Amino acid sequence: MMLKELKKQYLEYIEIERGRSLKTVENYDRYLIKFLEFAKIKDPSGITDDLVRKYRMYLNRRGLKKKTQNYYLIALRNFLKYLSRIEIESLPPERIELAKTGDRQIDLISQDELIRLLGSPSGSDIGDLRDKAILEMLFSTGLRISELCSLDRDSVDLKKDDFSVRGKGEKIRIVFLSGRAKTALKNYLDKRVDIEDPLFVNLNSTKDGPWRLTPRSIERIVGKCAIKAGISKKVTPHIIRHCFATDLLEAGADLRSVQSLLGHSSITTTQIYTHVTNRQLKEIHRAFHDKRR
Repeated sequence: MMLKELKKQYLEYIEIERGRSLKTVENYDRYLIKFLEFAKIKDPSGITDDLVRKYRMYLNRRGLKKKTQNYYLIALRNFLKYLSRIEIESLPPERIELAKTGDRQIDLISQDELIRLLGSPSGSDIGDLRDKAILEMLFSTGLRISELCSLDRDSVDLKKDDFSVRGKGEKIRIVFLSGRAKTALKNYLDKRVDIEDPLFVNLNSTKDGPWRLTPRSIERIVGKCAIKAGISKKVTPHIIRHCFATDLLEAGADLRSVQSLLGHSSITTTQIYTHVTNRQLKEIHRAFHDKRR
C-alpha cells in the first residue's frame, strides 16, 4: 500500500479510534504532507535513517524553532507507530529522536495584576457580566479555551460546586467552581434573555448568526480586559490557566493533583510548574536549615 493511502488511513484512525480533535488531525495532516513532499517516496520501506537525517537538516535550515521541528518529528514518529501496529514494514518509530529544547518557560502575571484583571469588568450590563463570568470561570477551573467555548448552559449546575468537562482525547475530568465564579456566572445568566444553548455567547449575534463564542473571541475579551486593568504585557486565557496552576501549588497542592485538575495526560507536562515548588523548597531551606549551629 502506498504512503499517501496509509497516511489517509492513519488520520482516520486518530480521529475515530483515538478521539483526536479535528484541529489535531489537520495539523498532523499538514506535518505529514510536508514530509512526503520532501521524501518523494511512495513505499513505507523507503523511510530510512538517512532520509530522516536529511529531513531534520531540511527542517533546521528552514529556520524553524526546535520546538516547531519537534511537531513535525512527533507526527512522523506517531505515523511510524501506526505502521508498526498494522504490521507495515518501515523505520522503527523509536529511531526518531526529538530535537533538544531548553526548559519550557511559562508566562505569568503577578498576583496584583491578576486581581486587577478579574475585577476589570465591573459594570452591570450584560457584556461586563459575561466577561466577568468568563474570567472567573477560567481562573476557578483552569479550563482550556476550547473547553470553555464548548460549554452549554446545562453543562454547569450552580447548585453544585463542580462539573465535568470533556478535554483532550475525549477524556472527562472534574473541575471546581469557586464562590466568586458561581456568583459571576449566576449574575450573567440572570441577565440573559435568549434561549440559546451555549453558555458564553456573542451578544451581537443576529437571529441566524453564530451564538457560541469562538476561542479567538475569548482571547479578544481577555486581552481587552487586561488593557482595561492597566496590564502592559499580553494576557491570554492560557496565562490564566497558568495562574490557576501556580496558585494551587503555592498554596501547597501536590503536582499529581494539579495534573488531574489541568487534564494533563502526563505528569511531565505538569512539571513545567516545578519552578513554583522549587521556590517553596528554597524558602523552606533558608528558613529551617542549619539553625542549631
